[in-house]
Amino acid sequence: MRVRGRARAGAAAALLVTAVLTGCDDGPAPPRPSEGSAPQTSRDPSPGTPTAVRPLDWKRCDAPEGGTAPGTAWRCATLDVPLDHADPDGETIGIALIRRAATSKSERLGSLLFNFGGPGGSGVDILPRAASSYRELNTRYDLVGFDPRGVTADARVRCRGDKEEEKAYREVDMTPETAAEEAAFIADGTDFAAGCGRLSGALLPHVGTTSAARDMDAIRRALGDRKLSYFGISYGTELGGTYAHLFPETVGRVVLDAVVDPTADTVGHARNQATGFQRALENYLKDRGQDPAAGTRRIAALLERIDKDPLPTASGRELNESLAVTGIVTPLYSRSSWPSLTAALDEAADRGRGDRLLRLADSYNGRDEHGHYDTRSHAQRAISCADARARPTAAEARALLPEFRELSPVFGPFLAWDTAGWCAGWPVEGERDTPEASAPGAAPILVIGTTGDPATPYEGAQRMADELGEGVGVMLTNEGEGHGSYGESACVTSLVDAYFLEGKVPEDGRTCS
Repeated sequence: MRVRGRARAGAAAALLVTAVLTGCDDGPAPPRPSEGSAPQTSRDPSPGTPTAVRPLDWKRCDAPEGGTAPGTAWRCATLDVPLDHADPDGETIGIALIRRAATSKSERLGSLLFNFGGPGGSGVDILPRAASSYRELNTRYDLVGFDPRGVTADARVRCRGDKEEEKAYREVDMTPETAAEEAAFIADGTDFAAGCGRLSGALLPHVGTTSAARDMDAIRRALGDRKLSYFGISYGTELGGTYAHLFPETVGRVVLDAVVDPTADTVGHARNQATGFQRALENYLKDRGQDPAAGTRRIAALLERIDKDPLPTASGRELNESLAVTGIVTPLYSRSSWPSLTAALDEAADRGRGDRLLRLADSYNGRDEHGHYDTRSHAQRAISCADARARPTAAEARALLPEFRELSPVFGPFLAWDTAGWCAGWPVEGERDTPEASAPGAAPILVIGTTGDPATPYEGAQRMADELGEGVGVMLTNEGEGHGSYGESACVTSLVDAYFLEGKVPEDGRTCS
């Protein structure tokens, strides 16, 4: 189980965690400002020859897989981009886009592109469901979401079917304690990688963050925007930092919220998340009036009991230790979901039932009530393994256990073993050790870190601001809980709105409390 920089943050996180975002905003149909514009030629520092971008053909949106069509305010289009940006005249793939026009046409500033994280999140699906959180920004910006390569229907990574997914979640111990369990754990990771190679092999070398950042610049040009205005959340901050590094001259107004640490490699990322989720768990326990150390010990002991004797559920499926940890992780993303964690832990500890924790784990793992799994985790794995060069071995993961148990008795062992299982047997090499985010000459980029963020700990935002460079990274601290701050903190929301709508850059180092 890799703890995701989930495809949600701030106000959108609270809504998506509880799965109540079922409707979409409606309103007047958008204009088509791009359709009459002439094709633009890229001047990007890309590895291939600059290519022209055709105007987009915006149409009514179809329903996404397993969902409902957005309201009439939304229009959808597909942008063709090179599968391999080093071969711009070769095979192409389609990047799915969705747009809601600015409501104040006379004051329109341009387009505001979103990425909600993951990696593996669908912007075409998420943006209409989260749009009410961005109503103020929609007055002067067209809100635009996209499905990155690996996610978009035309280039979706698939690695295994529902039966194989169910078997793995049921049988594989993600904190192996015996040689047999360790062998099964690594074999499952290798089998997943082999499935990706078999079903999506041609895509795998081309789904990394660098390619997605180049796609973003093609989107910018197709939208007719001279500069990119962008709101990146969670993994979307890594994507935004990569874009700024590649295209500093076209950076417009950019906000990075819930920031991935650009200095962390594979093990460093796992270490950061062990620290962040343990911090969030302790803050949750304090909120309940419990001693954090004692509460952590009780939860760790509960997990040990579940490992030996999984809990029954009304569905007939059992809650094992791996699913229980996933169920605990899920509500830590948003403070508003802490009551659901309390109910789930009380049910498991007092009644010996796993129903609530299993529902939380299923939500995280993308499993519906019929046993169908979405492919978010497939795309997430493919993107992160295309990015990261490191391939830690089982022996190296085992050596991390003492340190990681000290960081978090609850989450540490899972995250230590995950370093070895995640890209085990991956059929393509990763691109780099850590992402490059230096962006000399770029316009100021607003970087927001929340002190209680579990998935992307606060320290990562500070490092991103530093990596972007002096005069570029503008650090804003949100003293609070949860994964993301826009829509959760009135102070942060007002500062971000003023930055996007009026160009007011907050003082570097400002704190919202």
